[in-house]
Amino acid sequence: MLRILLIIAIVWLVLSILGFLVKGLLWLGFVALVLFLATAAWGWVKRNSAG
Repeated sequence: MLRILLIIAIVWLVLSILGFLVKGLLWLGFVALVLFLATAAWGWVKRNSAG
């Protein structure tokens, strides 16, 4: 489960970097950044509740 969350977080991070590099895709950067933070928080909560 943690591996899937890590893969999803990496995808969001790559999309956010791509969005900030390409001027027309700035909205993609913000959306991906929010999704990255949400995925990281969810993974942190799941990890703490499992142990």
